[in-house]
Order: sequence, then structure tokens, then C-alpha cells
Amino acid sequence: MSTPWAPRSVDPVDRAHLTGVSRPSPPLYRYAPSDRLGDLVERYWIPVWSLEEASTQSTLQHPVCLIVVSNTYARLYGVVPGRSSVTLEGDGWAVGTMLTPAAGRLVLGRSVAELTDRHLDLREVGSLDAEDLVGEIRASMAVDPHDPAAHGAAITALERRLERFLPVDEPGLLINRVVGWLQEHPEVSRVAEVADSFAMSERSLQRLVEQRVGLSPKWLIQRRRLHDAVLALKAGTTTLAEVASQLGYSDQAHFTHDFRTVTGMTPGEYLRDQEVTQRPR
Repeated sequence: MSTPWAPRSVDPVDRAHLTGVSRPSPPLYRYAPSDRLGDLVERYWIPVWSLEEASTQSTLQHPVCLIVVSNTYARLYGVVPGRSSVTLEGDGWAVGTMLTPAAGRLVLGRSVAELTDRHLDLREVGSLDAEDLVGEIRASMAVDPHDPAAHGAAITALERRLERFLPVDEPGLLINRVVGWLQEHPEVSRVAEVADSFAMSERSLQRLVEQRVGLSPKWLIQRRRLHDAVLALKAGTTTLAEVASQLGYSDQAHFTHDFRTVTGMTPGEYLRDQEVTQRPR
């Protein structure tokens, strides 16, 4: 049996969480996976909240499945193509696992396409010993959900179940590379460019992304563009026209349309809700 380890805190650039002055995030702890789990887990995140009024948290989900165990529920989430939201109330906590693009199919045991925009109760996922897993996590977090030792014990329980899916299969490693490459190449705007870079046909790329992410290569590109937009707007150091140009839009109107369609607000509204000290003229 694995022994609890001291989790390593990480502070990744937050491209997905639609936070702002009017939408603050609760205290949030982020941890890297152990080295052996790097092909399966991007990171763990643990929010802890105590709220007098309900707070809705919205994200533009990364192209991965999520395992979330809270004090009230335990679920496996598929990828949400639009904006995903959760309402936090009272006192609570959650232990979230952001899987890699490869891992959702391995955990589910079949294509994650059927899980797009849906979630399953973790008890419906037979590969994770859900009853025991959820019990261990809740027992670890019960005394003090802010305690890093509690976080380490909860993560150890998760990793003990996830390591059974190692080694990751070749298509899984390939989709990890495809998504990572897209994040590193913001200039890419066409599916053909992605397929060519991996010596694949567009049809083969389509099948791979559908099986492992549940959506399309075109969606992957759009989601990366919107994540880049969120990052730029949070920084607040360029104009909206410059952001649109940097993202490869032909004009600001098209950028505004895409951003509003998915997030429910215009880029200007989101920018005005950011806490920045200087704004471009």
C-alpha cells in the first residue's frame, strides 16, 4: 500500500476559471501528481469554502475528464463543451482530480463521448472502488479540510486507484501530446495543421479526439483560443482589439461573438470585472 506523501503545491496559470471581482474564488489548493502519475493526472485542486451567501463558480473546462469527491457528492465528469458552473453554499470542500486527456477513457472503460456534458455518480464507475475511495477521502478531510496532511492522504487514496491504469496506452499518450502541442502553438487555427503536425489524416485525428475527449479537433482549437483570451483579459495589459488580433480573429466582433456565446458575457464585461491596476487606453 502507498504511504501518504507530502503534496507539492503548484500554481498553474489559471486559464479556465472565470473569476473576477464580482466572482471571487474560494480558498483553493492545487497540487501536482506524483511523478509516476504524470501521464494520467494534470493536477489536483481542493477548494474549501464557508459562505453566508451562495456563490456560483464558472469555468471553461479543459479538454479532460474530472473526478470530484466532495463532502456531499462524488462524480466523474465528462467534458462540458460550453461554460460549466457549480454553486457553492454553506460550509464545504471538494477534492478534484484533473485527469489528462488520455485518462478519461481508461477510467470509464469506454469512449468518453457518451459522457460529454454529463456526469456519473462515482459508484457507477466500477474501476475506482468508489465506496472505499470516497470513505477514505472524507475521513482524511473530516478534521481540517485546510490541512495539507489531509490533502496528502486524500491524494494518496486517489493515486492508489489511478496507478492501476498504468502504463498509458499509445493512443492515450498521443492525445496527451496533441493537446499539449496545441497549448504551445497559439498560432494554429486549422484542424489540418494539427493533423499534419502528427502525420495523421483529419479523420484519424477526429476519431482520436472523439474517443478520448468526447468532442472534435475544431472544439479543441476554439477552447484553447478562449483559454488564451481569458488569460489575456485577466492580465488586462492589451486592448480588446489587440487580444482579438493575437488570437487570430479577423476582427473584434467575431471575437466578441465567440466569447459571449460560450461565457455568457462580452470580453469587455469580463475585462471590467478584473482587478488590474493599469488598463490599456
